[in-house]
Amino acid sequence: MNRPELNAEDILAALNRHGVEYVVIGAFAAIAQGAPIDATYDIDVTPRRSPQNLTRLSKALSDLGARIRVDVPAEGLEFSHDAKSLGAMEMLNLTCPAGDFDLVFTPSAAPHGYEDLEPASVMIGIGEQTARAASVADVLRSKEEAGRDKDIRSLPLLRRFVREHTSD
Repeated sequence: MNRPELNAEDILAALNRHGVEYVVIGAFAAIAQGAPIDATYDIDVTPRRSPQNLTRLSKALSDLGARIRVDVPAEGLEFSHDAKSLGAMEMLNLTCPAGDFDLVFTPSAAPHGYEDLEPASVMIGIGEQTARAASVADVLRSKEEAGRDKDIRSLPLLRRFVREHTSD
């Protein structure tokens, strides 16, 4: 299976071009803030669920040529989407020519999604693009709650990073 190499800048550019409100989450967000954890092959985002934002998100997904990520075919499966269908989703694993990305509407430890993450988010730069990213403390809480093996392995490094970079 040949997955496209991640070009997060292009994915963020499409979201930004359409004015999508979102927060980058997960390992990508932590790494972008300097956390010393293993690299990730995709980027996860939590979009705001407002109807207007979901309409903008649908347009960005169309521009990206986003498809449902599956093993075969590697280019994914086409799907139709609009604000209403996206609003009914909890998570979408997607692929596009710029790489793999996930839409996670309700991440672990953030039951209200974007609204829970945005207040503590920080701005990150990826190439020429800027984006809101979940704080490393929020990423840590999410990985603790998710409890997947890959998340558990990163917990000691994330805990140390949060301790060393949090002001008292």
